[in-house]
Amino acid sequence: MRILVLGGDGYLGWPTAMRFSDRGHDVTVVDNFARRRWHLEQSTDSLTPISSLEDRIEVWESVSGRRIDARVGCIEDGEFLDAVVADCLPEVVIHYGEQPSAPYSMRSRQTAVETQQTNVIGTLNLLFSMKSHVPDAHLIKLGTMGEYGTPNIDIEEGFIEIEHKGRKDTLPFPKLPGSLYHCSKVHDSTNVHFATRIWGLRATDLNQGVVYGIETDETVRDDRLMTRFDYDETFGTVLNRFCVQAVVGHPLTVYGAGGQTRAFLNIKDTLRCVELAALNPADRGEFRVFNQFTEQFSVSELATLVQKSAAEVGHKVEIESYPNPRVELEHHYYNASNQKLLDLGLEPHPLGDELVKSVLHVIDRYRDRVIERALTPRTKWNPGELEGGALSVAQQT
Repeated sequence: MRILVLGGDGYLGWPTAMRFSDRGHDVTVVDNFARRRWHLEQSTDSLTPISSLEDRIEVWESVSGRRIDARVGCIEDGEFLDAVVADCLPEVVIHYGEQPSAPYSMRSRQTAVETQQTNVIGTLNLLFSMKSHVPDAHLIKLGTMGEYGTPNIDIEEGFIEIEHKGRKDTLPFPKLPGSLYHCSKVHDSTNVHFATRIWGLRATDLNQGVVYGIETDETVRDDRLMTRFDYDETFGTVLNRFCVQAVVGHPLTVYGAGGQTRAFLNIKDTLRCVELAALNPADRGEFRVFNQFTEQFSVSELATLVQKSAAEVGHKVEIESYPNPRVELEHHYYNASNQKLLDLGLEPHPLGDELVKSVLHVIDRYRDRVIERALTPRTKWNPGELEGGALSVAQQT
């Protein structure tokens, strides 16, 4: 298949590109290197050293014999994206090309507007490009479980059957996003759903949980193929942060009561989920929603697991509670369905001691690259009301 990966220089985009390339597909990646720029602006960096996209492509060709093509530009530029789509004529478009951070979106008016423009306009441009040039192509769009919020009912996969005043209908599951980033993802889902209903496009919306892990079958073939590992307050995630804190001897920072429960999955499972979606495409005019995760954990459960695993490899670390500046429920019901990908053949990699130890081992290898001030989050959801404390980054951001 001809596959176009938007955001192909990113944490998930680069491993995804290699996976499909290694399986014989013709892959083109698009990126504008925004994640690299955002790290420069806040004086942080990936824990793992990452090569330039050009170098990655050359190394991949040398170890695999396969060539990945690259186009550099912003998908908010409709003319640029039109040219790429018209030239590549993809059969599958995998869309990671967005600003992925809830904290970044809540930092200021400027970053909130940038998030909305990057995500909503970029996705709209893509829908128009596909309508004009590849109306039969399959869009695989990375959504987030954060679109749903934490309702006091079971979270279904995208749709729910409702009975109201004696009548029934199946409607999109209600959304209650907890940040302006998550709002942008809800807007994306609405626009993609519209394009399938009105234009007859085909799309799969992957509402992904928090991704953890560094290594994939492809990245381990050469250190220069490594993907990024973010642990800072803006782009890091809770498990990454806990693991880095454990290695450097910093207390594990649990925000609030630690009862915030979220969905999680291994990066290897993310790649398999995307592959399953691509090999089993949606029909024309169909908008599918898969909840892409394998397990659910509370923040406190993760902290306890990391503390135990770290102790077994010689890192003794304490767990400390900090005020939670995120406006969120800290004790809540959370039970989400994830059956559709399992039905397609997903075989999950569960999170346990050995996997955490493997992450700790990689972190220990690069511990001299840890920027410890980045472990103390400063962004607040409502700075006018909350004083001090640090940001909960429980969700994939």
